[in-house]
Amino acid sequence: MLTTAATSHTLSVPGATLHYRTQGSGPVLLLSQSGEGDADRTVDLVPHLADAFTVVTYDRRGLSRSTLDTPARPVTMADHADDTARLLAAVTDEPALMAGFSMGAAIGLQTVARHPGVLSTLIAHEPVMPNLLPEADRAEHVAELRAIQEAHATGGLTAAFPAIARHLGIDPAHDETEAGLTPQPLTARREANFAFFIGTEFTAVTTDGLRPAEVVRAATRTGTRIVPATGRTTRPTVHTYRCALALAARLGTEPVRFPGGHNGNTAFPRATARLLKDLLTDPLKR
Repeated sequence: MLTTAATSHTLSVPGATLHYRTQGSGPVLLLSQSGEGDADRTVDLVPHLADAFTVVTYDRRGLSRSTLDTPARPVTMADHADDTARLLAAVTDEPALMAGFSMGAAIGLQTVARHPGVLSTLIAHEPVMPNLLPEADRAEHVAELRAIQEAHATGGLTAAFPAIARHLGIDPAHDETEAGLTPQPLTARREANFAFFIGTEFTAVTTDGLRPAEVVRAATRTGTRIVPATGRTTRPTVHTYRCALALAARLGTEPVRFPGGHNGNTAFPRATARLLKDLLTDPLKR
């Protein structure tokens, strides 16, 4: 597997400076991360894609090296979608491919609605988007996210991590992974990212007003292909899994099943790369 080395860049956008990386050659593929993930999150996945795509990864505004001009100002899902559009405009003048995971999938759906035509294909893996769900389930999803915020506010990450694991159906002690993964220790930077993710971005998700019908209309109008996706081992009771099913139902399709659970893209990078290549290079493969 021979790929070009990754190169780092910065991009000034309204209210922030974004840090991003590019690696490989071919059609542009933006990977939008889950959770507190920054451009380093998919270090094991990118090399298996860079032989077929120009892979772009980035730190969302407020995470790691993507700094905010005014840290006290709330960050919204619209901000994230606008950042996506500006970032892609900096690297290509063609509609781009995007694979979003959890938070990244929700950002992708927001991008489809706010910036029609920027994306040619979006893989939306278990999006954290409560508005996709029926009213009662939506309220329950929002309540879970707010409960995690409260746990973090009172007990820090020690209290928040078990709540997040329950919310996403993750069992770090028993979940399987591929061999030879790069360690991802809980550094001070990751701790700060988790605090921002829980304290600020959860609020962006729970207060977002985007409606699924807006996404579907924009995708239909521009021909953007949206591929809902779930993890093979994610429990069906997990809200983000149900969000993916609801998205698929609105689109009149079936979700693609990816390896592993909610974090399968980091736990099974090789298998994830193979499936992404199939989906993105052959639109007939579902």
